[in-house]
Amino acid sequence: MINISFPDGAVRQYESGVTALDVAKSISEGLARKVLAANVNGEVWDATRPITGDAALKLVTWDDTDGKSTFWHSSAHLMAEAVESKFPGAKFWVGPAIDKGFYYDIDLGDNKLTEEDLLGLEKKMNELANQKNSFVRTEKSKADAVAYFSEKGDEYKLDLLQNLEDGNITFYTQGGFTDLCRGPHIPNTGFIKAIKLMSIAGAYWKGDEKNKQLTRIYGVTFPNQKELDEYLAMLEEAKKRDHRKLGKELGIYTMNDDIGAGLVLWMPNGTVIIEELEKLAKETEEDAGYKRVVTPHIAKENLYLTSGHLPYYADSMFPPMEMDGEKYYLKAMNCPHHHKIFDAELKSYRDLPYRLAEYGTCYRYEQSGELFGLMRVRCLHMNDAHIYCSKEQFAQEFKAVNDMYLKYFKIFGIEKYVMRLSLHDPEKLGQKYVNEPELWLETEALVRNVLIETGVPFVEVKGEGAFYGPKIDVQIWSAIGREFTLATNQVDFAQSRSFKLSFTNKDNEPEIPLIIHRAPLGTHERFIGFLLEHYAGKFPVWLAPQQVRILPISDKFMDYAHEVKAKLRKHRVRVEIDERQEKIGKKIREAELDRVPYMLVIGEKEANEGKLSLRRQGKGDLGQQTVDEFVNLIVDEIVNRKSGE
Repeated sequence: MINISFPDGAVRQYESGVTALDVAKSISEGLARKVLAANVNGEVWDATRPITGDAALKLVTWDDTDGKSTFWHSSAHLMAEAVESKFPGAKFWVGPAIDKGFYYDIDLGDNKLTEEDLLGLEKKMNELANQKNSFVRTEKSKADAVAYFSEKGDEYKLDLLQNLEDGNITFYTQGGFTDLCRGPHIPNTGFIKAIKLMSIAGAYWKGDEKNKQLTRIYGVTFPNQKELDEYLAMLEEAKKRDHRKLGKELGIYTMNDDIGAGLVLWMPNGTVIIEELEKLAKETEEDAGYKRVVTPHIAKENLYLTSGHLPYYADSMFPPMEMDGEKYYLKAMNCPHHHKIFDAELKSYRDLPYRLAEYGTCYRYEQSGELFGLMRVRCLHMNDAHIYCSKEQFAQEFKAVNDMYLKYFKIFGIEKYVMRLSLHDPEKLGQKYVNEPELWLETEALVRNVLIETGVPFVEVKGEGAFYGPKIDVQIWSAIGREFTLATNQVDFAQSRSFKLSFTNKDNEPEIPLIIHRAPLGTHERFIGFLLEHYAGKFPVWLAPQQVRILPISDKFMDYAHEVKAKLRKHRVRVEIDERQEKIGKKIREAELDRVPYMLVIGEKEANEGKLSLRRQGKGDLGQQTVDEFVNLIVDEIVNRKSGE
């Protein structure tokens, strides 16, 4: 008998060779119908793979990230089977699960795939899924695997086999399709109920443009049609909310080849949003005891050698400029500059925590193919800060940073979020990570404990920490369910040592501070891109580039319109008058399209009575108010940064 431990701490005994699916059936048939895979001792397995020793077991369903990944990888194999049936002799490179769905890179020989072919492949996939064929795992020797793919003349799989060790090679078969694969897979194809092949693209083998171009097919599947329909509806809504489309329509930003790829030109409307976000951040940080600093856009090479950024991130930095025998780099990060400010004056424990904040401009050389609107750019304006504290102060400071995130989430109506705790990989110490194994474990435990104590939702991810310490990647979801990485919150135990930073503790001895790197609003670029899509361009009043548009019915009421405008301007309201000789209906429609929150219609009655006919974007006519009543209404919305809902 073997002992199976469950996440709730329960332990049950089973015969050796039991599968996770057997375990699920022993609990309930309903549970067994939902199990897609299993986490066995921290590794994701097939739910049908025998367990032969004591194990910690977590049953994986569609609700788990690993469940979706397994489901979509299995769907890639199902698609490959459909492709092979339509194009005999097709050769397959890799078919991974991605954030939403899967793809497979395929050599179709002389065949060309069309959009019409995708419909035929969908039909075939549904037919194969209905056969409920099991995914069968087979272990192979390297010699047998090489012989199998040599007979098929498959240079792609033979290339993959070169880097695999004998004794760790597995094949998976479902129906008539067999592939080299480490797995895991769902129990059978019958779990796949809803299928949509999304698009066709070209992809060079191994990503090298010198190699043959393969056909990449993207697809997505779900365990029921309802979820697929909802996903496709979300994609349609996302197209309407695309920040690149809205950014152009609303005059937020532009880009120009003469300026350079990935370098954003902020137009007047976009600059208003930037300044409002910066105002919010400055107020919040002042209340939290931060000191503001300003640092240069360039620095000598030695600064980034000391910080460790050049050895790890040289490929992401712009090439150096040489002057007077010295190499200078465009600033890719603010932290080394802030460390020098901390070190400029002697510090004691009474000065800590010492919090430095800056809206610093940084430059990063993103690859051309990775540039994407405001989401991936080469010039970033970062809501950056660094907190220098003792180990005893760390928990409270880290919690305060998390509380700041939560405050911002409330202001911007972000309801779904998760903190992704990114840890180091012990096998890559000295390569990708600073070689301080004990400090890694100690610092990761500090962060984990704060997250647990504060009840913030979080997940742990191995191998994605910063080179100098663990970090939290803040994942948020927009109003339509699209996921974004907002910012990072990093803990640094290495750079204090690199820069020889210290403070005098209560025993009058030098002590090394811990450093917290944080940027709750990320960069202007990424965050405004998110907000454009989150709000669909309909910003709350406090953030809207134009908050009010006055719409006179005719020129006869222009003097009154200017009186209203002047009164609103005295209260710092962003207001304009539509002075065109157009019908009022057209003026209203265009103000709606421009996403102006408030429209003030002025005619003879309003001018005579000193009132306004008030309209709210998306809500229509709100009736009449006096000018003073409206001023009080809108100033309250602006000052308190109300959502407008």
